[in-house]
Amino acid sequence: MDKVIDIEERIPTLRERRRKRSNRKFAALLIVFVSLLFILLYSQSTYSEIRDIKVTGAELFDGESYKQASTLAVGDSMWSFDSGEIEQEIESLEWVESATVEKKWLSSVEIEIKEFVEMGYLDQGNSYQVVLSNGVVLNQPISVVEGPIFSNFEDEAKREALIEQLVKTDPEVQNLISQVILDTEQERADYITIYMNDGNEIKAILSTLAEKINYYPSVTAQLEDRKGIIDMEVGIYFRSYNDVFGLAEAGEELENVEEE
Repeated sequence: MDKVIDIEERIPTLRERRRKRSNRKFAALLIVFVSLLFILLYSQSTYSEIRDIKVTGAELFDGESYKQASTLAVGDSMWSFDSGEIEQEIESLEWVESATVEKKWLSSVEIEIKEFVEMGYLDQGNSYQVVLSNGVVLNQPISVVEGPIFSNFEDEAKREALIEQLVKTDPEVQNLISQVILDTEQERADYITIYMNDGNEIKAILSTLAEKINYYPSVTAQLEDRKGIIDMEVGIYFRSYNDVFGLAEAGEELENVEEE
């Protein structure tokens, strides 16, 4: 026969459960209250101020320039700005491809910059300007030229067409380009002359530059260290400098390089 438990025997157990449940609710409310109080005190104190702004990825301009562009400053409140808005502000700079702004710990901000790539230098006669992978030309002084020079590309459309072709060019070939000159006397098509760092000269058409010049390693492999002019306007045809300058050496059509 089952034992019958008197209700009076259960009362102490029920009271204990209620007391524990009340204690848990009180503890939870206390934690929420203390947390809110801490946040309020923190936001009103000097500890919520920006103490450090770190910029990474800056090469075209120094970090201080990007700090100014962000409109953030040491001493500002960590709660006074929206990271997305600051990112848009920095990305409005024509040489910036993307920007990421993150709040670090309680008083630090990190700005990560991705700039458009330097493709070369626009020849301005007595000076040079950096040309980026989006076609933008930076108006800033250049002390050292460390890439290909683009001559006669003042026209924005022509310059963008050149950059579009160079972006499609293999990096190993890009690194060999010393100068690209647009022929301003030709009206039929955009003929260009390219001087390579290894001593060769290339004749090409702007619209098919990447398609043709990517075969350059295969072409030079057939030349056996001879130097000259490589015509890539239609097929791929080579004339040595000896032939060009009248030393009686026949030109030759290079075989199958466009099929490799």
